[in-house]
Amino acid sequence: MAEKEKYNSQDVPKDLLVPVKESEKDSERISGPSRTFLQDARRTFLKNKIAMLSVFVLLVIVLFSIIGPGMNEHGLDDQDLTRAKMPPRVAALENISWLGFDGTLSDEFEGNDVEQATQKAVQRYDNNEDFVDVEVLTEGDGSRNSAEVKATYHIYEAKDMQDEYFWLGTDTLGRDQWTRIWLGTRVSLAIGVIAALIDLVIGVAYGGISAFYGGRVDSVMQRIIEVLIGIPNLVIIILMILVLQPGMLSIIIALTITGWIGMARIVRGEVLKLKNQEFVLAARTLGTSNGKIILKHLVPNISGIIIITTMFTIPGAIFFEAFLSFIGIGIVPPDASLGTLINTGFENLRLYPYLLVYPAILISVIMIGFNLIADGLRDAFDPKMHK
Repeated sequence: MAEKEKYNSQDVPKDLLVPVKESEKDSERISGPSRTFLQDARRTFLKNKIAMLSVFVLLVIVLFSIIGPGMNEHGLDDQDLTRAKMPPRVAALENISWLGFDGTLSDEFEGNDVEQATQKAVQRYDNNEDFVDVEVLTEGDGSRNSAEVKATYHIYEAKDMQDEYFWLGTDTLGRDQWTRIWLGTRVSLAIGVIAALIDLVIGVAYGGISAFYGGRVDSVMQRIIEVLIGIPNLVIIILMILVLQPGMLSIIIALTITGWIGMARIVRGEVLKLKNQEFVLAARTLGTSNGKIILKHLVPNISGIIIITTMFTIPGAIFFEAFLSFIGIGIVPPDASLGTLINTGFENLRLYPYLLVYPAILISVIMIGFNLIADGLRDAFDPKMHK
């Protein structure tokens, strides 16, 4: 192996060695871009693909809650019992039966023999034998319920409605489910967002004042919170409905009576950690009023935890409204919300499952979306996650 040539700095021509002229200003210059904490948080959040997908999905849902009810000719009060419980039918998808948008009803029926099972199917579908297709699954041997058939009922043809299309079917009163689902989504989102914003305002103000002034003020305000937190929400809801008319206003009021307590306690804990910091003492020394210190110095420094808590509050309020409407003490029909639609679908689950499936999927997507966005914001406002 040949020996490697050794180079000496003395062999380098001196005309190639040019001294670098560096000023004191250049030596202190930072080569990388300077970003604020909020810029870092935004950058981290935008890199979170799951959170950004959730934002897109929720924006689409909000858009459809605005324009969805006007996308067909069926209004909220457009009801007709002759078209009650019609299955979903979409023009572009009606030839793909496995998608469930072909406008047919199907079920399996049992009997001692094929004839008896078929007769049960025909009776179930209004005795319209000409519009019922029967597929034999099990021939049977004459014993009890040994034969089984699958019946498909072409209800649109049976009711002479071949030119009608109900994209998500109709309910028990013949109202279009597409229109009612998006109107119900609008109501549920409005209740959740309004309740969360009220909780935000009251909770931040209450918790901030309690922690900032401390002493006897803090003691009295915390005793009030302890009294309110001991009252079950459901009891308050029932009292509100007895005093007020059941509806959107009574639900919002009931949700906000105790809903702000969680926000207030979180804000109080954060303010207690910050109120003795140097920047707060400097503001007091300069004669800044207490109100300005809270609004301009303390609240901006806890804005991250406030935003995260609010994003977790919205799906909780939506779910609570759906629960109240489901048990019959929330939004009152004919007004629509996701809770009332799920309640109607639950009552007809066995025979008409589509009445439950679509609103249940929608409320699940909304709640999961808000929680994923909240998780993304929590990571974004965590300095340890910034790279």
